[in-house]
Amino acid sequence: MFYVRTTKTASGAVAVQVVRYENRKKIIAAHIGSAHTSKDLSLLKKTAAQWIERTLRQRRLFSIDPKHSNNLLPLNKCKYLGIRYTFIYDVLSKLFITFKFHLLHNPLLSDLALMRIVEPASKLRSLELLRDYFGIRHQRRDLYRDLKGFALLKEEVEAKVLAVARKHFNFDFSLVFYDVTTLYFESFEQDEFRKPGFSKDNKANQPQILVGLVVNADGFPVAYEIFSGNKFEGHTLIPVIAAFQRSHKIKQLTVVADAAMLSLNNVRALKENGVRYIVGARTGSLSENLIRKVSQKLNQTDGATVRLATEHGDLICGFSLVRFRKDRHEMEKQIQKAELNLRNPSRIKRMKFVKNASHARYALNTDLIARTKLLLGVKGYYTNMPPEIDNDMIISHYSNLWHVEQAFRIAKSDLRIRPIYHFKERAIQFHVLICFMALAVSKYMEIKTGKSIKTISEALKDITDARILNLLTQKEIILRSEVKDGTKRLLEKLGVWY
Repeated sequence: MFYVRTTKTASGAVAVQVVRYENRKKIIAAHIGSAHTSKDLSLLKKTAAQWIERTLRQRRLFSIDPKHSNNLLPLNKCKYLGIRYTFIYDVLSKLFITFKFHLLHNPLLSDLALMRIVEPASKLRSLELLRDYFGIRHQRRDLYRDLKGFALLKEEVEAKVLAVARKHFNFDFSLVFYDVTTLYFESFEQDEFRKPGFSKDNKANQPQILVGLVVNADGFPVAYEIFSGNKFEGHTLIPVIAAFQRSHKIKQLTVVADAAMLSLNNVRALKENGVRYIVGARTGSLSENLIRKVSQKLNQTDGATVRLATEHGDLICGFSLVRFRKDRHEMEKQIQKAELNLRNPSRIKRMKFVKNASHARYALNTDLIARTKLLLGVKGYYTNMPPEIDNDMIISHYSNLWHVEQAFRIAKSDLRIRPIYHFKERAIQFHVLICFMALAVSKYMEIKTGKSIKTISEALKDITDARILNLLTQKEIILRSEVKDGTKRLLEKLGVWY
């Protein structure tokens, strides 16, 4: 905030300055002049106030009133109306224009997606927040009327998000990452779409849906699909990837996914569609001969890799000394726990490294311990990438799979995509659509700034607009708080003018 300051000079005149204060230090922004008479002083003060308003876009709190000696409207002639958060709305609206969401010609859809970033809430509560925070009004009847039609905009929204991925992140469709999560409903009623299944939210008794998400190497979302809640996640890979490949006529595509997506049927389907894959391998389920072969070739050498042909494709295994120490520590803890419980068999239910020997007698599973020791520090991956692709490159690609998990965390924690309170399928599709739009804009901001969406949102909401009503003119005056240097740097990285 800038102020008009007066101070006496050595010659006895009164100097008029424009100043601001930072960390209790006075910073002079401009010297307006020196006055020798009260008339000159009044004129210079007025000039300083005009300089602030013109140069710094900082409006005077009150209108000029010649009847008062200080030329300012007295406090009893104004009324405080509260604050708004118009700044964050203006910034996010400019980013939504970057995505060309305005070309969807659905301001209500865009505003609801924007509110998921500002303050996630129900659709009706979001309409209230849009009014209270930004002075933007949408009718409830418009939401109910247009809700079904919004769900049909999925392809248009994905196309606009993809255009941003290509322009800003050099996405060329050659490499994508895929994973699935579950979204539960605040209800125990199920139907053909909302069904109980394996829940990643530990809500096994509640109906849910599955959402498959495709992201680029930076974790920026490029496509999604919704499935019924009882769908096995491994059965979602082919429909999503094949549709993505067909839709964009991709000649060479590589998909990275976790071990849950691996099956012989999926491997065959990926090969039939000409898709390359890098999928996590469950090394514990390998045959004993294969485990011994992998262990011998790696020889517990840090950074060593081995590539062996299998029916699932080439198995690539790598050894890490850091992982070895972690795995060994975990194994020793489990063995100690098993030995402790063997002294009191009544406490044993199901435990690793404990086997039912005979006649309900339990014993330490020494075969499993020996097998586990051979795999300490080993991580495996299946792929059909050509042999000329370096093993380390394939492992590096797989290590970026965490970006999908991070995108799901943002959707669940920051955007609160679940629980879902809708019941009809179109309404559910609409809910996921606005969350996908919000996720795309959130990830764009995170990638561009290197800051979390929570940090960015808090910085933008820190800039508030105070609303003052001039009771003489009945005009509303808006006073915006100062944009801090850290926020300015964020906006520069986002390419947003403020």
